[in-house]
Amino acid sequence: MTDALGWRRKFGVLAPSTNTIVEPDFYRMTVPGVTAHFSRIHIRNQDLSSDSNFENLLTQIRGEIGAACERVLTCEPDYMVMGMSAETFWGGVEGNRQFVAQIKAATGLEVATGAEACERALRLYGARRIGVVTPYQPIGDTNVVQFFSEIGFEVAAIEGLKCPTAVSIAHVTEDELRRALLAVDGPDVDALVQCGTNLSMVGLADEAERWLGKPVIAINAATWWMALRENGISDKVYGAGSLLREH
Repeated sequence: MTDALGWRRKFGVLAPSTNTIVEPDFYRMTVPGVTAHFSRIHIRNQDLSSDSNFENLLTQIRGEIGAACERVLTCEPDYMVMGMSAETFWGGVEGNRQFVAQIKAATGLEVATGAEACERALRLYGARRIGVVTPYQPIGDTNVVQFFSEIGFEVAAIEGLKCPTAVSIAHVTEDELRRALLAVDGPDVDALVQCGTNLSMVGLADEAERWLGKPVIAINAATWWMALRENGISDKVYGAGSLLREH
């Protein structure tokens, strides 16, 4: 017997309880026969106004993620998808490996992470120098730069928006994001990357690729792309960037 709606794949998704963007983003990019089933990681203190508070958010995630995994496993998913990104960059390449190993051990399933999805996308496009936009405090940006540097990419510029709370990340406007993209772009930049799954960038990234003439990788689109392709699902998705439309 197969699931009536998720007859191709059921994805278990982990996301912070404060996140209001990644769930509708994944739904807008879904394809027939694939369903996403969210488990919320309880965030009790969403203050991100300093480096120490930003680290406290990750501490909360680490303390709650095991229970979130247990809850989503009860719907018997086929694959795991991370609906958060900061933790997947934290500690560089080794930190990402440890995080992936943790999720695999807890669920017994393969997993798509934002950090690895961005790496795959950048290699596909043949990019070397990148510009990055995040909602993070400086400590978060440092970990993002570390990850990309360790896998061989040069971060030419990074724009951290320093959002004061976890919920306020979703309040960043399209105009603000457009200005941030332009701030990290340049003639010597091969591609732009947006981190932070609660930033609403999927639609803007699709448009920005046209007026910038280069790849603009929204992390929610990249993560969903990795999840689909890892599961042998090659359907094209439109309106979410060239990655899902052409690759």
